[in-house]
Amino acid sequence: MSRSNARQTSPGRGSEGAATGIGAGGLLPLPWSQWPAEARLLLGMVAVWSVVGLLVLTSASWWVAEREMGDPAFYLKRQLIWMVASWGLLWLGLRMSLRRWSHIAPMGMLIGCLLVAATLVVGSTVNGASRWLVLGPIQLQPSELVKPFVVLQGAALFAHWKRSGLDQKVLWLGTFGVLILLILKQPNLSTASLMGMLLWLIALASGLSLRWLLGAAGGGFLLASASIAVNDYQRARVVSFLDPWRDAQGDGYQLVQSLLAIGSGEVLGEGFGLSTQKLQYLPIQSTDFIFAVYAEEFGYVGSVVLLAFLLLFGFVGLRIALGCRSNMQRLVAIGCTTLLVGQSILNIAVASGAMPTTGLPLPMISYGGNSLMASLLVCGLLLRCSLESGGLTPPTPRRRRGTQPGR
Repeated sequence: MSRSNARQTSPGRGSEGAATGIGAGGLLPLPWSQWPAEARLLLGMVAVWSVVGLLVLTSASWWVAEREMGDPAFYLKRQLIWMVASWGLLWLGLRMSLRRWSHIAPMGMLIGCLLVAATLVVGSTVNGASRWLVLGPIQLQPSELVKPFVVLQGAALFAHWKRSGLDQKVLWLGTFGVLILLILKQPNLSTASLMGMLLWLIALASGLSLRWLLGAAGGGFLLASASIAVNDYQRARVVSFLDPWRDAQGDGYQLVQSLLAIGSGEVLGEGFGLSTQKLQYLPIQSTDFIFAVYAEEFGYVGSVVLLAFLLLFGFVGLRIALGCRSNMQRLVAIGCTTLLVGQSILNIAVASGAMPTTGLPLPMISYGGNSLMASLLVCGLLLRCSLESGGLTPPTPRRRRGTQPGR
């Protein structure tokens, strides 16, 4: 074999590997200097998001950790361990091709459904909800861990919707429906609603018929209404959301304390570490309502900066989606961006009283290893979409002497 031909058929340089920007085994041959600008910016933003999340969590948790655990850094130490593992998942998402991930997604969905179902039988119940599986010192929340696979399988289904057989459509729509119903049964209306909206937006981006989309939206609204009607605590949350001050010491206590924290921040905030509402006035200050602590310490300006950061992250994610070469890549990028930015906006809306109180964490900021692992894996998948869309282009084949095109 000649040296020139050897170059063209070496791993990662063939037409198939080069067309997708991947080499042998699905590993990227691209050095950092050849990364697309969007991918480099996105990785930097994820790093900043992670570091800021650790700082905010440190401030929000140290006082409670010292009183309850005897160690002000208790939650920070555990979060650091989860952070290392989660960045390992980001690296894995970055290194494996989307084709491989699409092959793993069905099994991930199946295992996720089984684990969510297991929480209803042997799960640990906290505040009336069975959402966790306890494995020694580790608590698993399957409804969080399954989110990346929902994005992948949803993108795979709707990207090939017109070419898929009726059996495949029924199978996966049924699987998504069962997963959402199991999460509702825990009960966990917020996560079930987020997954429903996520799948709906992926379907919208794929160009699915508006008639089907409107029908699905109507069905989701009726299902959520039925869940609120059946579960007393969900109904109480909706009522308290409308007027939290009417029962400020009861059902509206959480939201009232959150609003007091946000209002206390005023324009520039109280300063890092100087929140007073976190001193056991504000419940769940390290997870679902951590934004209230952030807003109290950094004020209106800091809150606007955070929202601008999320807007920029969403813009970069959509830029990646628009640059993707295949419909599957595009839908994965849209799903990943929607999940991270959408869940962040929902968490902030809850803490600021724009939505009824739910149990959604603030990605990469709220305490919790399950949410952190799912979020950084989703970031890895989004980076992978950018790298595959901006990878090496296939070399132009050299035409042999004495041959005509087409021979």
